[in-house]
Amino acid sequence: MRGFFPLDRKLRLRSDHWSEGAARVATRMALRAPSFQKAAEDYTDAVGSSISRMSVWRIATGAGQVLARRKKVEAQRASAPAQRGETPRTRRVEEERPIQGQGNISTDGTMILIREEGWKEVKVGAFSQVETLPPRPHPKWADRAEGQPSRRDNDPRVKLSQHSYVAGLWEADEFAKYQYAEGLRRGLEQVEKLSSVNDGALWIERITFTNFPQATQIVDWAHASGRLHTVAKAVLGEGSARSTQWVEARLDKLWDGQVEKVVKALRALGLDQDKWPDEVRQAPGYFETNMERMRYNQFRAAGYPIGSGTVESGAKNVVHLRMRRPGRGWNRQYANAMLALLSEYHSDRFDQTWFHLCQPAA
Repeated sequence: MRGFFPLDRKLRLRSDHWSEGAARVATRMALRAPSFQKAAEDYTDAVGSSISRMSVWRIATGAGQVLARRKKVEAQRASAPAQRGETPRTRRVEEERPIQGQGNISTDGTMILIREEGWKEVKVGAFSQVETLPPRPHPKWADRAEGQPSRRDNDPRVKLSQHSYVAGLWEADEFAKYQYAEGLRRGLEQVEKLSSVNDGALWIERITFTNFPQATQIVDWAHASGRLHTVAKAVLGEGSARSTQWVEARLDKLWDGQVEKVVKALRALGLDQDKWPDEVRQAPGYFETNMERMRYNQFRAAGYPIGSGTVESGAKNVVHLRMRRPGRGWNRQYANAMLALLSEYHSDRFDQTWFHLCQPAA
């Protein structure tokens, strides 16, 4: 076993011979490139010295495993019962880029291939600053000959920014701990208004209500409207004039928050028949169950977002681009290590995280 010599310390070399600066650059390359081989090539091009694919893999997954362990401890500490000596002002997670005024949380799941297990769900949480802007004075469609007015033309514009993410191969209740810890990091307990826009999954509703009961929960408009399109195509015929007229009328009611009328129209179609797929048969119950989370007129008036595009974009950027590659898939341990690093990288805090990784664990 190689010893650690004084010259190594003077040159700030790690036990694997690499300096912290070189290791940081190699890890960053491993998160940006589509493969460890490509990361090694990019490192060589950028730095001018050679590094092997396996060295990049060892450096990145090693750092990721350390980070994943620390994140797990942090998540458990954040959700633990109150300890003796704690006060309401005690911070279990240090704030970073706290959200001011209005915030949003969105959660989703996406699949990656895990060796010897098959396709498994990565749960992703996105946390965002929300800003409400006046409606556009000149809608974009007006500049196009074939342009059509949009339901959104007269609504305030809602801008989401300063995103941060958590992602991992966790069951729902385990994910909840990481969601809560990230919420503390972003200062969600202090914001004036908080929303949570999601696809309607019951597990997301449950854990978000447990962690952030003050959040106004909203079903993503695209999912709700998409369900109406699915019903119309199946029952009234795809592309038919009757289908188009029916769905547009229902969308107008939904946009105005008149969910009861949408449910009534769905029940009038007689969907409770075996010939229809589950998504169609269950549509009335879907809208009835989510009625209070579909009051889009109220949400729009309050300046809340009604789309979950931030987490869908997060699933693509944080997970898909790096973790869904051709091949045998990932070892679960190394997948969670990479997901921990990717979450920090896409949250724009990789450098701060790397600095803390270089310090002894608290």
